[in-house]
This record gives sequence, structure tokens and C-alpha cells, in this order.
Amino acid sequence: MSILKELNNDINTIINKAGYEAENIVLLPSNRKDLGAYQLNCAMSLAKTYHKSPMLIAQDIKEELEKSSCFVNVNVASPGFINLSLSKEYLVSVLNEINSSIYNNIDKEEKKKIIIDYGGANVSKALHVGHLRSANIGEALKRLAKLVGYEVLGDAHLGDYGRPLGLVILEIKKRYPYLAYFNTDYKGNYEEVTLPITNKDLEEIYPYASTKSKEDEEYLEEAREITFKIQNHERGYYDLWKKIVSISKEDIKSVYDELNVSFDLWLGESDAMEYFEELKDIFTKKNLLKDSDGAQIVEVANENDKSPMPPLLFIKSNKAISYATTDLATILQREKNYHPDEIWYCVDSRQNLHFEQVFRAARLANLVREDVKLSFIGFGTMNGKDGKPFKTRDGGIMTLKNLIKIINAETMKRLNTNIEDEKERESISKTVAIAALKCADFLPFRTTDYIFEEEKFSDLEGKTGPYLLYSTIRMKSLLDKASSISYQKISLLETPEEEELALNILNLPTVISKSLEAKSLNEICEYLYNITSLYNKFYSENRILTEKNNELKESRLVLTKIIYELNILLLDVLGIKVPKKM
Repeated sequence: MSILKELNNDINTIINKAGYEAENIVLLPSNRKDLGAYQLNCAMSLAKTYHKSPMLIAQDIKEELEKSSCFVNVNVASPGFINLSLSKEYLVSVLNEINSSIYNNIDKEEKKKIIIDYGGANVSKALHVGHLRSANIGEALKRLAKLVGYEVLGDAHLGDYGRPLGLVILEIKKRYPYLAYFNTDYKGNYEEVTLPITNKDLEEIYPYASTKSKEDEEYLEEAREITFKIQNHERGYYDLWKKIVSISKEDIKSVYDELNVSFDLWLGESDAMEYFEELKDIFTKKNLLKDSDGAQIVEVANENDKSPMPPLLFIKSNKAISYATTDLATILQREKNYHPDEIWYCVDSRQNLHFEQVFRAARLANLVREDVKLSFIGFGTMNGKDGKPFKTRDGGIMTLKNLIKIINAETMKRLNTNIEDEKERESISKTVAIAALKCADFLPFRTTDYIFEEEKFSDLEGKTGPYLLYSTIRMKSLLDKASSISYQKISLLETPEEEELALNILNLPTVISKSLEAKSLNEICEYLYNITSLYNKFYSENRILTEKNNELKESRLVLTKIIYELNILLLDVLGIKVPKKM
């Protein structure tokens, strides 16, 4: 249990001692810092229960609070606000508790199993800027949920079963018609067939085939037929599909590794297809499937809808399986194999309608238990300086590899010139570049669009990843220089900055709770920036290593250690690595 939660429990006990039954009363940051660091607003609500003036109730509680050594400057303001601050002695004692383990200040939640669906890479395409936020936000939410004690599985949920792969295989067939995969008389082992295709080729083939399909109806129809053959495991086409998936998956993993993003499950849409017949049987027995112009649909509209809700397309008119159906099969698969309490979908906000249809259909068919929570976690887009979704100079979709190169070139300019080793400079620059990208992703609330500005993101000043890394490295450097000094505990908090740092440290569980509730990392990113900036101000205005008072020196070193460990912890939650120098 966090220290702040223990304190809130103590306050509830104190209010009961004052003669008032109260539960779940919490300290709130004060709106009037001149009156106290915190405030209690409970007197107004208690007044309705006890039919008594809130000022009199506040006075009763104030008198009881003053008996505790935890509080100082307890005062009452109209119409019944109770203002108070924490005593230095109390702050010193709790900081020493946190110093023994940073986890002493983190609340653990009740056990729960969560599957987070993020990434969503399509194996027929190169990872592009649209995949950045899903990977960053999903990975950080996974780490945050694990921090509070949840059992979490991150699933890449690869797009490996739809028309894009049909287009790719069609174009390969057009270019290499002699390949054994397209020879119906071939009886050999397809594993032994050499495929003259690399991932770089795939990056060119899909955009070409996609453009052509929009201009040539016959080409599009042929791609649909090939997609159907893949989904029905037709020999040759299905074997080529497996080879392409293997080639693409390795490249996808390498890019995610650069972003410090990992998955517990590398399942694709195809892995859920073994559940398709069972899924179809469930929907058929419940009379949920309806014929519509050769296709099969599920009506998901209800009487409370304020805008039109189109039906979910279950099977297309050409008998191919729809994107929505693979998502339903995946839900059935997850329920059967993992029995999750919640499934979170971290995807572009523009997919809101799709997931609303899928969730409704899943509920109609009882694919999951009633108490399983299905959550859509939508996010905004990263845009270019024109305010539109980010593109390359020639108007194409920017790949993630090239985006990382752009930001890396900018961070390389700002590295310390004393780092002479070429490989070391490149490694550090890449780490700083990823931090710059991630912080830019996290600072706005997740549904907010933002502009890609590599110069701004890479700056060592301001709310940036490089600023957080540089400051954290400097803290570590200070602690390394003090390695010969024994610093075990805090005895003194001399300056207002030290007290403010202590209060910010105590506020960590509140920040974590808000981030989890909102499924957004902006609270954590802002908190990291604020506490780091406050420490930097303290560092620049006070002696630490050169402080002559040994008790004060030790206290400031321990405070530095706590802030450093807190930064490392939260940067790790954000999926940001800290280099040894920069």
C-alpha cells in the first residue's frame, strides 16, 4: 500500500474520532498553497448528513487532526475547507521508507488478467507512422498495468489474412509466373522452393499492387480470388503466404525491437481461424446471421442509438471472411485460451465504429463472460506541419524505419562531441531518438493529434525525451561521484524545494492511478517532466557534494537517489531506455 493511501486511511480514522462516520475521504492538492499543501472537502458533504454547519464540522476535524504529528498548519476556510500541510518530521520518515524501496510508494491492485491488443502490423506492408502510437501507447499501458500487479499479455495481432496479402501474392504471380507455387502440377516440397523476394521487395510490391487494384477492376477481382484461396488453405498459394508472413514478421520484430516494444503473443488473424467454424455455428444457432445480397451480416443497432449503426459484415458476398469476423474469432480464441478479465484494444480512433460493431456482436453471441470488459483505447494521429497525417516529401506513407532515421539524424547533431567511438555515438543517438519520439507521443492526451517536429522533439530543453534522459544521466553521475560517501537516510529537509520534491514523490500513486483510469500516459510524462525540472532547480541552487554539513549532504544525496530511481522506474514504464552518457 502506498504511503499516501495509508495517510488517507489515517485521516478517515481521525475523522471518525472527531465524531463523524466517513469513508474514502482523500487528501487533495490545495488550490491555495498559501493556506496549505493539501485540503479536505468532506465537511460540506458531512453537513448534509449531520444537519450541522460545515464550518463547525471542519473545526471539530481540525482539532483532531492537530493531535497528529503528521500535520502542521491545520486551518479552516469558508465554507468549510480544511487546509493542512505535512510536517517535516513525517516527510523525512516516509522518504526513508521510500528510499528502502521505491515500490513502497506504489499501490497494488486486485488480481486481474488483461490482454492488450496493440501493434496491429500488416505483414504485407512495411511498418509506417500509423503504427507508432499503437506500439508506444500499448507497450506503456502494458508495463503500467504490470507495475500495479495485473497479469498482462500483449498481443501483436498481426494482419495476415486479408486482401493486402492477396494483392501481394497476385503481383508476385504477375512478376514471377514460373514459380512452383503457381504450378498446379508441382508435387514437391514448397519449403525447398527458392523465393526471390526480400522484405525490401515487399515494401515496394504492396503499394504498387494496392494502387493498381484501385484502377483495374479485373486485377482487384483476381486479388479477391487469391485471398479466398489463402483463407481456404489452397496448396501453393497458402504455402507462398506462409513464406511471405515469415519474411515480413522478422522485419516487423526488428523495428519493434528498436522501439523497445515487445509482445507476449505474436498471433495473427490467421491463428484465430481455427475457431471460425465454431464462431459461425454460435452465430447461426442464435439466429444472428442474415443474408444480404449474397453476404451474411449481423444487425448490431439498438433502440438507444442516436446515429445510424450499420450492420457488421460477417461473410462477404465472395465468401471471404471479413476483418470484423477475424476480430470476433480472436475474441473467442482469447476467451477459450486465456480467460481474460479485460481486453484492451489500442488502435487509431478512426476505428471506433468498427470496434463498436465487433463488441456489440460479441455480446449478442455471448462470446465472452458477462463481466469481461472490452475496451476501445483510441488515439489521434501524428501529423505533418501542414496538419495532415504525416507523409514523405513525395506524398507517400512514411515508414517507421525512415521516421526513426529522421529523428536520429537530429539527435546525432546534439550529442556530446567527446563521444568519439562511432558505434557508441550511433547507439546513444538511436536511444535518444526513440526517447524523443516516445515522449512526443505521450505528452498529449492519447486522443489528441500532434505535429511531428524533429527539432523540437530533440531539444535538450523543454518537455522532451532528451531533456529527461540528460537530467537522469546527470543524477546518476552525481551519485557515482559520491560512491565513496556513505549515504543511508534523510535527516533534514532544509529548503522549500526539498519539501516540494518530497510532496511530488508522495504523489506518485495518484499519477499512476489517473493514468490507468484514463488509459493515457500524458499524466506520467508531465509528472516526470515536473519533478525532474524541480530537481534541476534544486540542484542548481544548492550544494550537494560540496555541502559542508555532512547530515545535510547525506540527506540531499538520498533525495537525489530517490528521484533518480523514480525517473528510471517511470521511463521504463514508458519504454524508454537510459544511456550511460549523451
